Amino acid sequence: MCLAIPGEVLEILPDRPDLAKVEVSGVRRNINISLLDPPPEPGEWILIHVGFALSTVDEHEARAVLEFLEGLGQTYTDEIDALHDSRIE
Repeated sequence: MCLAIPGEVLEILPDRPDLAKVEVSGVRRNINISLLDPPPEPGEWILIHVGFALSTVDEHEARAVLEFLEGLGQTYTDEIDALHDSRIE
């Protein structure tokens, strides 16, 4: 199963405006934000799938989705592990 998971934008990389440092359940990764127009700002929440931001979401919705996904158990753990092991440079 593939999931889109919410993450909070921490910063837009100064030398790569198409990438943002995002935090998802304690994991910080660079995510491609080039599909979003306008691009998200630090503090905003986005839905992420396979290293790409698909859309912005409000914080309340993002936290509700995270709570639901955490309830899925192993499926969510597998997604977080895959995110932890991924690299977008």
